Amino acid sequence: MLVLTRKVNESITIGSNITVTVVDIRGGQVRLGIEAPRDTSVHRTEIYNAIVEENIKAAQTMGNLDAIQGEITQKVK
Repeated sequence: MLVLTRKVNESITIGSNITVTVVDIRGGQVRLGIEAPRDTSVHRTEIYNAIVEENIKAAQTMGNLDAIQGEITQKVK
């Protein structure tokens, strides 16, 4: 992990099209502003992890549905 020190209104650039700016620091919280292309998803890590978990569950459900459909098709023949 790369660790950088920044002050309020200072930024870092990721690649050529993502900029992260320190907007405010209050107590134990840091507010960040993120400039990124519209097609780049930006999520808090806990939200991203929840999305991944839901996608895995949905994929498993689809796999189960495909298996059930296959069984039904075989019984109909």
